[in-house]
Amino acid sequence: MKKKSILLFSLLLVLFTPACDDYLDVMPDSRTEMDTDEKIANLLVSAYPAHNFVYTTEMSSDNTDWKESTLTSANTVQEQLFAWEDVRDNSGNDSPEDFWVSSYSAISAANHALQKIQELGNPERLDAQRGEALMVRAYNHFYLVNVFGKHYSEKTSETDLGVPYVEEPETKVNPPYERVSVAEVYRRVERDMLEGLSLIDDNAYTVTKYHFNRKAAYAFAARFYLFSRQYDKVIQHSNLVLGDNPVEMIRDMKQFPTLTSDFQSRAKHYVKMEHNANLLISSLNSSIYSFGNYNSGKKYLHSKFIAAYETLQSPGIWGAYSSSLYYLPSISYTHYITIPKIPYYFEYTNPVAKTGYAHSIYVVFSADETLLCRAEAYIMKEDYSNALKDLNLWITSHMSNGTVLTRDKVNDYYSGLEIYKPEEPTPRKPLNPEFTIVSPEQENFLHCLLHIRRIETIYDGLRWFDVKRFGIKIYRRYLNANDLVETVLDSLTVDDPRRVIQIPKSVIDAGLTPNPRNK
Repeated sequence: MKKKSILLFSLLLVLFTPACDDYLDVMPDSRTEMDTDEKIANLLVSAYPAHNFVYTTEMSSDNTDWKESTLTSANTVQEQLFAWEDVRDNSGNDSPEDFWVSSYSAISAANHALQKIQELGNPERLDAQRGEALMVRAYNHFYLVNVFGKHYSEKTSETDLGVPYVEEPETKVNPPYERVSVAEVYRRVERDMLEGLSLIDDNAYTVTKYHFNRKAAYAFAARFYLFSRQYDKVIQHSNLVLGDNPVEMIRDMKQFPTLTSDFQSRAKHYVKMEHNANLLISSLNSSIYSFGNYNSGKKYLHSKFIAAYETLQSPGIWGAYSSSLYYLPSISYTHYITIPKIPYYFEYTNPVAKTGYAHSIYVVFSADETLLCRAEAYIMKEDYSNALKDLNLWITSHMSNGTVLTRDKVNDYYSGLEIYKPEEPTPRKPLNPEFTIVSPEQENFLHCLLHIRRIETIYDGLRWFDVKRFGIKIYRRYLNANDLVETVLDSLTVDDPRRVIQIPKSVIDAGLTPNPRNK
């Protein structure tokens, strides 16, 4: 078969796919039109992908069960993701190929902007635009490699398959793209990220929270260094997000009980730009709104069983769950549990026929998650006093019962928990990371951190990366009508190659090396 251009395919697919927002209709390859600074800045709006990893990684994680009910799956993509199969279907908006195509289209837009700025001599007046282009190029490659590659490892990443790191605008029909190693992708991400950070200027934006502003860029750096286990740098960049008084940056959860109980109203409140906690917000042509109060796609769901023993309604170091415990309440439906954090929007292209496109608003980076990145870094440095300050700040901002953690409480509670079994679940899942856990106390603090982090990041797609980072074995379960485990269907061990999502068939057919699979 004649080798195709990987990114040309991506661009063509994006160009001929309708977008849900006008700003997504910007043609990435508009070099001949970029004759003003304003047009360069406008091009960078398309450097934020319209499709992301969240649906792929959330459905692949241990945040979902198969529940006996009359509810159906959203499409074959959801079926295959839940079964940890290589996805060959592209219906809907949330397949791994949608994410791949959209990310490389965004990278292409960034590269065209960088090329034009370079042709103009890298003038100082365009520093902010250059910084944004470098940052979004780094961000998109970072999540491509973390979805389609193994987690970063000091031992194996020099040879582990990464993704193509594209740094030039595509000008040939058949450029020779190859997958560089995971380590090489990380090196280039860090290079672009740090240069971009030095140039980002919040004054360049009229709608700051929809661009890589400085705090969002620092939050990205904190997460990057957490994944690559450079803990001093995690703390350094988290400090730049959280400032001297972190309570001012953390989400004011106490507002939620005062709002109308309508799911959409609360979800729209969660993503408002006015909240200091929301650092970067994105509009997505995505069905992740289905994680909310919709029956769509609920054959596979965040079951009451998961919630009751592991996440949103589980007992914890804070005590037993009650309906008034969390300021942001979880909502219990017949078959599933959800929380209002991803609102649903519908843009009509034909108001008379009532046709158009559904999309979601998603908080890409938040101060709350950055706080937990810093807490984890402190735990890994065995600085439990500072870790406790961050964990207690999260608990007091999210919970109403006045719990205060101490070292003794953390150690007593998590050492006393039964170890997770799929039929008898607890939050204490065995950890098998590549790095060394140096003491029982450090392990207890990590279990506490991961319990809280799983609740904080529910429906954000980040749990999948924590499963990979900590070598957590997860299971597929079929629940009966009484929300009890009927059958354990499958398990994903630490060395299972399915922990790496397969690259799209289209790019495999184009000649790119696929991820290995057991025969």
